[in-house]
Amino acid sequence: ANVVKVRGAGKSGGFGGGGSSGKKISTAALKAEGKAHAKVLKKNGVVRIDNVLSSDQADKMREYVLSSRQASVEEVESGKVPSLQRFADVLLRKDRCDLTMPLGQDDVIADSLNEVLRESAAGQTIKAILGKGSVLYELSCLISDPGSQRQNMHPDTPYLEGKDAVLYTCFIALQDIRLEMGPTTWLPGTHTADAHEVFQDSNAPSGGESRKDELLRTTPSVLGLLPKGCCAIFDSRCLHCGTANKSENDSRALFYFSFKDTKVGYPGNPASIRPEVGATQITMEDLEKDLASYSKGKGHPMIDQIGKSLR
Repeated sequence: ANVVKVRGAGKSGGFGGGGSSGKKISTAALKAEGKAHAKVLKKNGVVRIDNVLSSDQADKMREYVLSSRQASVEEVESGKVPSLQRFADVLLRKDRCDLTMPLGQDDVIADSLNEVLRESAAGQTIKAILGKGSVLYELSCLISDPGSQRQNMHPDTPYLEGKDAVLYTCFIALQDIRLEMGPTTWLPGTHTADAHEVFQDSNAPSGGESRKDELLRTTPSVLGLLPKGCCAIFDSRCLHCGTANKSENDSRALFYFSFKDTKVGYPGNPASIRPEVGATQITMEDLEKDLASYSKGKGHPMIDQIGKSLR
C-alpha cells in the first residue's frame, strides 16, 4: 500500500505511532490529546492512537474472546441460542467472525473498556466530535483466521446527505498485527460525499476504467499494522477492508466498539452488538460514570443490570 501522510504515517503504508506512552495521564491532558486526534480523524476519516490498552489486558481479552468464540459456536450448533445472539453478520464469513461481547457477563470486558475509554485518549477523541451523549452502537470482536480472504473495499455506512459522521468505530489490536495476518486497509479521505458518489459509479467507458476503479487505484492507503494494545478510530463512511490472513497459525483479533451520533436514527448498517446491550442505549457519559465507579471499587450497577438481561 502507498504511504499517506496522516498523523504519524509509518513505514510500508502503515500508521506510525500517535499518542501517549501508556503511563497514567491527567484528564486535562487526555482531553487535549483527544482534540488533536479528533482534528486528524475529521480530516482523514481515520487516526491511530497508541497504548490504549495495556499489554496484560490485551492478552487477557484475547484469551477471553477466543475461548468465548468456541463456547458460542457450541451454543449455536446445539440449538441453544440463535446465531445472531452470539455472532453478527460480517462480509466474507469464511474463516472470519464477528463475536458480539456480553457486557456484564465478565469483568475482562469492563476492565478493557475502562482502560480504553477513561485512561487513554480514545474516549476523548470520540467525545470531541460526537459529545458525551453519543450512544454505544456496537461492542464486538472481529476475528480473522489463517486462510481468510481479502474483503472488497467498502464503507460500513452510506453517506447520508446533510448529515455529519454517524458512527465512529475504535478497532483495538489484541496482538501485534503483522502484514501476513491480514491487517485492515483504509483509504483516508473517502468519508466524503464526493468519494461515495465516485465509489458508486462502476460504469466503465469502452476500453477504459470506471471512476470507482480509478478511485481505488489512485487513492493512497494505510495499513492497520497495529502493535498490541494500539487502536485505529475511523469514520464508518471511510472506505476500508480486511486483507487476507496468510499466516500459518495466527488469528487476528480486534476488540472494537462504535458510538453513534444521537441526531441520527438508523445509520444504514445493522449493529454488531448483543441485542440486550444495544436495547439499553448506553450513552458515553453513563458508561464512563459506571466504569469510574468500578475503577474505585464501588461496582458497576448499570453494567451488572445489563449482564442480568443477557441470554
